[in-house]
Amino acid sequence: MNLANLSKLSSNEILEGSFGIEWESLRAKDDGKLSLTPHPAVFGDKLTNPLITTDFSESQIEIITPTFDTIDDAFENFSLLSDMVNASLPRDEYLWFQSIPCILPYWDQIPIAQYSGEGESSQKYREDLARRYGVKKQMISGVHFNFSFSERFLKKLYSLENDDLSFKDFKDDIYLKIARNYLRYCWLIIYLTGCSIGSHKTFSNDCIHLMDAKDDYGSYYSTRGPSFRNASCGYKNLKDLYPSYNSVNEFVGDINSFIDNGDLSEAKELYTQIRLKPKNPKDLLNSLKDSGIEYIEIRTLDINPFYQCGIVNRDMKFLHLFLIYMLVKDESDYLAWQNEAKINEERTAESGYVDSMRLLRDGCEVTLKDWAHEIINEMYDMCDELGIDGFDTLNLMMNRVLNPDFTYGKMLLSLIEQHGYINTHIMLSKNNKQISMDNLRNCDIDSCDEVKKYFDVALAGK
Repeated sequence: MNLANLSKLSSNEILEGSFGIEWESLRAKDDGKLSLTPHPAVFGDKLTNPLITTDFSESQIEIITPTFDTIDDAFENFSLLSDMVNASLPRDEYLWFQSIPCILPYWDQIPIAQYSGEGESSQKYREDLARRYGVKKQMISGVHFNFSFSERFLKKLYSLENDDLSFKDFKDDIYLKIARNYLRYCWLIIYLTGCSIGSHKTFSNDCIHLMDAKDDYGSYYSTRGPSFRNASCGYKNLKDLYPSYNSVNEFVGDINSFIDNGDLSEAKELYTQIRLKPKNPKDLLNSLKDSGIEYIEIRTLDINPFYQCGIVNRDMKFLHLFLIYMLVKDESDYLAWQNEAKINEERTAESGYVDSMRLLRDGCEVTLKDWAHEIINEMYDMCDELGIDGFDTLNLMMNRVLNPDFTYGKMLLSLIEQHGYINTHIMLSKNNKQISMDNLRNCDIDSCDEVKKYFDVALAGK
């Protein structure tokens, strides 16, 4: 991408886009145990409600926003939506504000999401995943950030680049470059936003074995790294799968090969830090080939337990700047980049707070702090050249690099050391539910009609 051409556009044009948020969260009881009741009836049919559904389990709510033209609008509506969900749960039930699960029952008591009629294929898919990966790993939850540039921005940039490509292929190349670079550099997002450092003993032993401390209540935690959701023990494919991101056709061809070889049951089973999303997700691969990449889905973010909607507006704004940086950042020609990227993800997730830990950059070792410092300094330069007002956001992230005590993982560590893993998250979940209820009493809900229509019944008794 020619930065000189990008600088010919206004900062407003560059920042234009569509933004959406998805959030999975377990429902937990007030003693920290998983709620085993069916998906709450107040949210309607999970198959047809476009905003509130389930993920893998009946006990796992998924909130999906429509798309919005600005991050502020997306965040405001998502925050309201999450408030309404949390406040609509029974009095002794809470959203679990942590990506690693609460206290789990035996695996055969965890309720897989139930569907009937046209949803039967969704239920069968979940049952197949349970057999392949284990039920407990399916209970890991997170936040997804959906993004696309505006068509106006892409068409103006297309006219400036003077490529021989069709507009569809040009647009695909934009998102493919971002995907390649995001995979290379998402270790920084793991460090800056990671907040899954503990586990109850009822979760997965391979995760517990990576942790170096234990509390007095049957839980384990790590003092070394910020994100065990993104660690080697997280929810990963059974073998390393590295599709080509050189073109949509190569990507689709590789995914089909994985399916033919039995490594995947279908395309959506490929678990990556970033996904290429088509216009028609029900026919994912054919839609990618025919219509191109519609948007990208970032899947790196842990649930943030310190905020009542599980994510922070300023982190989304940094992620937006980071994706623009991924577009302008020159690429390395190092051949084993995907394998190296996976190593860096897991090293950061498990040992990001350890000064002696080293990341790999084109086969050479580098400290996390030095490399992160370099990246954010380049982002300062990018914002300066493009006239983007992002310096306050970058200052905040630079402080987290310079002092890990400012990271969410380190702040959570302090609480877990005092109260234990489960007690800390019960306290945070109860507090967040109270904040949500207070927010609803003080907000103008009628201004968000799309959100409100699914909650008229729930709010009647509040």
